[in-house]
Amino acid sequence: MALTYRCLIIDDESPAHKALISHISKFDELEHSGSAFNGMEAIKLLNENQYDIIFLDINMPVISGVELMELQPNRPLTIVTTAYSDFALSAYQNDAIDYLLKPISPDKFAKAVEKAKTYFFGNSLKKESNSNSKTLSYRINGQNVDMPLQDIIFIESLGNYMKLYSSKLNLPHIIYGSLSSIATEIDCKNFVQVHRSFIVNTARITSVTFKNLTMCNGEIIPVGRKYQILLDNLLIR
Repeated sequence: MALTYRCLIIDDESPAHKALISHISKFDELEHSGSAFNGMEAIKLLNENQYDIIFLDINMPVISGVELMELQPNRPLTIVTTAYSDFALSAYQNDAIDYLLKPISPDKFAKAVEKAKTYFFGNSLKKESNSNSKTLSYRINGQNVDMPLQDIIFIESLGNYMKLYSSKLNLPHIIYGSLSSIATEIDCKNFVQVHRSFIVNTARITSVTFKNLTMCNGEIIPVGRKYQILLDNLLIR
């Protein structure tokens, strides 16, 4: 039985949805599984459903396509579909699989889908190998450390390095890497990026205000303007 890829279309224009649905219908392995007409709808659908590929417009009200990619680093494989060529670099920096300019030709659409399928298999193998991992592995002072995810309070970006705060450490560990890279190694259900410089463990939040979070160690974490839309998901569950 052939693998079916569930597709979500995110675009604020109805004609774009119709065009993409037409393209998707020509592939037996693709299934149109959802439509969102703005970033708010998209985040809700992404939080409630499983998708394999998203077709994402850039120029949308309230939340742009680039902002949505930054807000959802662990989103499904992303193919950008836009009338603007200016944002290609930002899209690829946020791990877009391909960048298609409207009107999208069947040939370019097919090539983008093939790219997504290739990445899908690579990512699936990686996720399968890490699926039972409940620790974050890193090196510090020449030693390998396996930090239980449940012990992590939050992670702060320091350029090419990160500061990791844990309930088991008197002082934070400073390790090499970026927030975008580490986001793929931790459980996205419990860890959420709330600022360009912070990822927090939602189980370690003690209080939430409009602009700040208070963590269990007393640290105050700022909530970035574009991340405030995610506050509802940060409220203690």
